[in-house]
Amino acid sequence: MDHAAIAAMLGEAAFFARLAPEALSACAGEFREQRFEQGQMLFSRGDRGDQLILVGEGRVRLAVTTEDGRELSVRHAVRGELLGEIAVLDGGERSADAVALTAVVAYGLRRAQLDQLAGRYPEMSAGIIAFLCRRLRQTTDQLEGIALYSIEVRLARFLLVGLGGRRPSPGKRLPLDMAFSQGELAQLLGASRPKVNAALGALEQAGAIRRTSDRIFCDPDALAKCAGIGDV
Repeated sequence: MDHAAIAAMLGEAAFFARLAPEALSACAGEFREQRFEQGQMLFSRGDRGDQLILVGEGRVRLAVTTEDGRELSVRHAVRGELLGEIAVLDGGERSADAVALTAVVAYGLRRAQLDQLAGRYPEMSAGIIAFLCRRLRQTTDQLEGIALYSIEVRLARFLLVGLGGRRPSPGKRLPLDMAFSQGELAQLLGASRPKVNAALGALEQAGAIRRTSDRIFCDPDALAKCAGIGDV
């Protein structure tokens, strides 16, 4: 991938979004390509956080695992998303495992280079703060959902996020490709697979979704009603 494509992705990430085009190009030139096979670890919890990672292709799962083997997926990262921001900023250890769910092409920026770029472009500081605030809000919303809402509500909200604000044609539903297994969805929602399957059935019965083998067709307004947030 050329620098222009990397710069375009950086321009969409809050970390770098406040930079001028020439600054984005300079930042892109410091990233180095890395490739990972499906199932390969990008990094493990407890590793030294020595680089920021930009996902160029594929899907990466971030998860935490307990000593007895229980696992919770924190989030998935896809094209244009950043990984490892916390450890690379404070120099501490990785707070989660990152594993490639598909073949992944990523781009790494060493901590020393990030520090140099932040010194060269002071406007990055505001972008980094905005990025971290958004990440904190997302984490708070995830914890709130697991603690306070039923699995049906959490699932409806998750699907709405996946739709990204898209609206269907009149009388139609929006297709949503499920690029991961129902078991993976259960981990993201903090529930068991049988409970997620039951929740999918409940949303289908409510007319909010229709399922095929690899896709879910969604009615955003019906999903919003199930999610308890009104029309979208």
